[in-house]
Amino acid sequence: MKAKNVFSVIWDYILLSLGTLLYCMGWTSFLIPNGIASGGLTGLCTILQFGTGIPIGWSFPILNTLLLIVGVIFLGKAFGFKTIYVIALSSVLFEILPHFPVLEVTDIPDKIMVALIGGAMESIGIGLTILRGGSTGGTDIIAMVVNKYWPVSPGRVYLITDLFIISLMLLVPDKGIVDMIYGFVVMIVFSFGVDYVLLGNKSSVQILVFSPKYQEIADHIINNVHRGVTALQSVGWYSQAESKVLLIISRKHQMNEVINEIMKIDKKAFISVSSANSVYGEGFEEIKTGLKLKKEKTEN
Repeated sequence: MKAKNVFSVIWDYILLSLGTLLYCMGWTSFLIPNGIASGGLTGLCTILQFGTGIPIGWSFPILNTLLLIVGVIFLGKAFGFKTIYVIALSSVLFEILPHFPVLEVTDIPDKIMVALIGGAMESIGIGLTILRGGSTGGTDIIAMVVNKYWPVSPGRVYLITDLFIISLMLLVPDKGIVDMIYGFVVMIVFSFGVDYVLLGNKSSVQILVFSPKYQEIADHIINNVHRGVTALQSVGWYSQAESKVLLIISRKHQMNEVINEIMKIDKKAFISVSSANSVYGEGFEEIKTGLKLKKEKTEN
């Protein structure tokens, strides 16, 4: 058991290191050499480098250290060692990687493509670090502090800070609206990319089916598609006719298959699909409360 735990910790730090490397290379290989900056503390440090010449390898660790101190003061607790490790490794990589010009990609003529690649690369890197319990600090700390004292969601804090940071590009000499737009492109790609890495094929959808052939559809979905179906009592308010609405939860990648099977039975069926961010239960995710771990420790 101890050997297994040691291997698990080593694997965590291998993935944390890989994710941090990808994140840093997204900036040092694609975005910074092509004059593009986006949101977050890294974006602020990049804009500072464009405007003053101060290397990101210097400003990133200094600003992150200040934010960590602020976080400890206002939140009253230390941050996880993995977060400190990622911040330290990022600081080292931001200092070392620019000294290898061979890693810089400057021959892509389309800047939009550079923004897409750079945003995707840093999103994969951050996604890996988050999956293994790490963080690059920065605006994460600001969001936590704001959320503690004011009723503002972390997502809104991220949005406001990113918009403000990217807008600072207008203050940099030789930069303008177009450069700011590239920053927004990176921000959007990064947001979608992180969600995809974190959720992947675990993303689920909720499907509501309105059809007079609800019984036949339900039997077919259960027996042939092997998805659970719940029939909800309903009344058509215009016709006052009683019927049943079928509720089906499926993985996002199975959505088209489920819909196609429904349409085979009733081409006129009315189908509503909405995203389900968190689905717990048999066949989906397990609720992790820590009770199982606590119980195991007690038994031991």
